[in-house]
Amino acid sequence: MRRQNQSSVIEFILLGFSNFPELQEQIFGVFLVIYLVTLMGNALIIAAILLDQTLHFPMYLFLQNLSVVEVSFSAAIMPEMLVVLTTERTTISFVGCFAQMYFILLFGGTECFLLGAMAYDRFAAICHPLTYPMMMSKSVFVKLVMLSWVSGIMVATVQTTWVFSFPFCGPNEVNHLFCETPPVLELVCADTFLFEIYAFTGTILIVLVPFLLILLSYLRILFAILKMPSTTGRQKAFSTCASHVTSVTLFYGTASMTYLQPKSSYSPATKKLMSLAYTLLTPLLNPLIYSLRNNEMKRALVKLWRRAVVVHSLIC
Repeated sequence: MRRQNQSSVIEFILLGFSNFPELQEQIFGVFLVIYLVTLMGNALIIAAILLDQTLHFPMYLFLQNLSVVEVSFSAAIMPEMLVVLTTERTTISFVGCFAQMYFILLFGGTECFLLGAMAYDRFAAICHPLTYPMMMSKSVFVKLVMLSWVSGIMVATVQTTWVFSFPFCGPNEVNHLFCETPPVLELVCADTFLFEIYAFTGTILIVLVPFLLILLSYLRILFAILKMPSTTGRQKAFSTCASHVTSVTLFYGTASMTYLQPKSSYSPATKKLMSLAYTLLTPLLNPLIYSLRNNEMKRALVKLWRRAVVVHSLIC
């Protein structure tokens, strides 16, 4: 029998935290502050690296790309999420839901590969300082960045197109804050077994493999740190590496729990909290973790601030 590929659903209703109406105003306030701080923090990093020629080498250019991803990731999710928290009944069109899922997967997939590339860059710089210029030449850097973005585009295109090729016969209530794959997939009125196999395999390749490579890189870095003669240098390196590992564990851990089993038995509230961990907290924490612990970045941010003050005084 030919599979039905027509849907009777033309829009979706995002339920958000509708079970806790008395908390929605407070949640809205917290999320709005997080969103604004995320945009400001990442925008400052992008501008500081762009304007400071001394930071135009791989470590900081990777960080700049990461900040672009984080701003884009937040912009794809947060405005709609804030609308959900301020209205009793939030609808999103079929096309709008498709677009939001596509960009979530695009920027999320790109970040998975980009964090792996950043870990490789640190591994090469610390463990192989003499051959680092060859291991991370300009051409290698460009290829790694392009690979990250192209991989994100491919993941988003395949997965989003596949999900929305299924028929949606109703109901149309998405028990989530935004159009993410697992809650949308629950509304499909067709057999999704093959897609779940793909999701499981894809998550292992896209999320778990880069995560394991990152942990392996930091393990090698750890051994290199232990050989440092300076106690102060070891403590600083340990602190930096620990914060990096915490950030990637939060991102990859919650993302893998969400996507390994799209139709998992986790409660809707648990799924929402796991999604918030990598869509809300990671874009907020990454600028703090990757920049404020770095003296060169702090110097560039101070320079950017002074430049802004001078421009403001000239205008006034």
